[in-house]
Amino acid sequence: MTALTATPPAICLLLLGLASRCSGLHIPPHDAVARVARFVANQVTWASMATISSHDPVRGQPFSNAFSVSDGPLGRGSGVPYFYLTRMEVSVQDLKVNPQASLSMSLAQTDYCAQQGFDPQSPLCAHVILSGSVLQVNDTAEAEFAKKWLFWRHPEMVDWPSDHDWFFAKFNISQVWVLDYFGGVKTVTPEEYFQATPFRKHPHSG
Repeated sequence: MTALTATPPAICLLLLGLASRCSGLHIPPHDAVARVARFVANQVTWASMATISSHDPVRGQPFSNAFSVSDGPLGRGSGVPYFYLTRMEVSVQDLKVNPQASLSMSLAQTDYCAQQGFDPQSPLCAHVILSGSVLQVNDTAEAEFAKKWLFWRHPEMVDWPSDHDWFFAKFNISQVWVLDYFGGVKTVTPEEYFQATPFRKHPHSG
């Protein structure tokens, strides 16, 4: 990481400026950390979720798995990652024992980083890690919201087997970690995260 932290600020800003002009994604400024987190959460369609395994031979160890997500419509997401889960799935069985989990999302999951030549591990390829727990959605209105926007982003879900005990769930955020620029990871509270507006209110504003 020595070479990264030693990169001159002017070069960093030049890279970001070129990226924003070349890409169709209008990423919030790197110092608007909560907005960046909301932006990433709204752009991705899947996330990597780490649970604490309840299965031998890795019981008690971290276990990562991929899940389809949606926080709502593009540009107007709620910030809450929603899932469509089956109790037959191994990670969901882990969550029944211990609902604590970590959720990772990255703009490498879009075409942005590849277009700019950013490696997925580069700080310029913004990624977000959410700490918290996974909860079943029991409220009818919230479940309808989750269903609408999960099925909108993942139309295949409509045809998944009806006998697999599906349910809607959400990630209950306790802490947000953001890496979107040089200088190390930054933290955002849930309050800051949900108060942020991920997209520009005016075309020429920051």
